[in-house]
Amino acid sequence: MKELIQSIAAENHFEVIEMEIMPDHVHLLLEVDPQFGIHKAVKTIKGKTSRILRQEFHWLTTKLPTLWTNSYFCSTVGGAPLGIVKQYIESQKTSQRK
Repeated sequence: MKELIQSIAAENHFEVIEMEIMPDHVHLLLEVDPQFGIHKAVKTIKGKTSRILRQEFHWLTTKLPTLWTNSYFCSTVGGAPLGIVKQYIESQKTSQRK
């Protein structure tokens, strides 16, 4: 999943600054050109990863009605130091285990 998202980002000229894959969701810190738009970036990531993963792992087509939901949460980090946001995303796997 991480490799797919990195590849999709490179193809579409946006940057994945930090990423953590959770069992039921994904945390992404992206830098997206406003002309491209965050909605298009999320839609592209969800669409391409779903198609590729369902082709490679056929059982995903029979066990799940969809790979992704239509919803997502988006927030700007504005003045927050990127290091703090990256640290939060990196800590998600360990905090999930507690």
